Amino acid sequence: MKENLVKTRLRNNQPVLGVLSNSADPTVAELCGFSGLDFYMIDGEHSPVTTAQVQDIVRACEVSGITPLARVRSSDPKLILQFLDAGVMGIMLPGVKTAAEVESFVQAVRYPPQGNRGFAPVRSVEYLLGEMNQGDYVAFANEQILILPQIEDREAVDNLDELLTVEGIDGFVIGPRDLAMSMGYYDGPGHDEVRKTIGGVVERIRKAGLVVGTTAATGDQARALVDRGVLFCLNSFAGMLKWAASDFMKGRQ
Repeated sequence: MKENLVKTRLRNNQPVLGVLSNSADPTVAELCGFSGLDFYMIDGEHSPVTTAQVQDIVRACEVSGITPLARVRSSDPKLILQFLDAGVMGIMLPGVKTAAEVESFVQAVRYPPQGNRGFAPVRSVEYLLGEMNQGDYVAFANEQILILPQIEDREAVDNLDELLTVEGIDGFVIGPRDLAMSMGYYDGPGHDEVRKTIGGVVERIRKAGLVVGTTAATGDQARALVDRGVLFCLNSFAGMLKWAASDFMKGRQ
């Protein structure tokens, strides 16, 4: 396992920008890396990506110098384990609502004594053929893995004070669209009440000394978020392509 450069930047209070991608093609991850983005998040929730494909996507990330992360489809510890064993360096878990769920998430991601993650001579540990012994690797992995529960439900907002007390997490990522849906706004997060709620969540997470993340559709939006203290900004790969294509097509107007 290599140093998690995204986590290092966040610890130094530096912003990181990347994409959430539902593509199973490693070339997409490679292109994102060579384009200079900080992280490539495999979307294991809203996509057909299988755990068998994750390993090749992670390899493409490593070749192009981008940090591989993943959003998993459930809190199943065995599913999370497969992503981590393939070399993913951070996990985002959608739909958390209670402190107990966040605690279980942390337990699944970290090795003992901080968690319950199982150990095997797999890719993430260089198949036990690298320079680290098992003890050194376990300590290093626990330090380097990025743990980001996702807030996208009104119940999670109501329970936020409890969520913020869970040890072992690095921060929270806010999902504006699903949060708006849970608040009864089915046409999107542009309503004043949703914006006010998200603003309050951002401030509470920051005051707790944790990383705040959310979506940004453009560079200007990302800059505005960073100015508010949101250090983890992600766009969808499709959204980034659409924005770039629209900008390019101005050439024929």
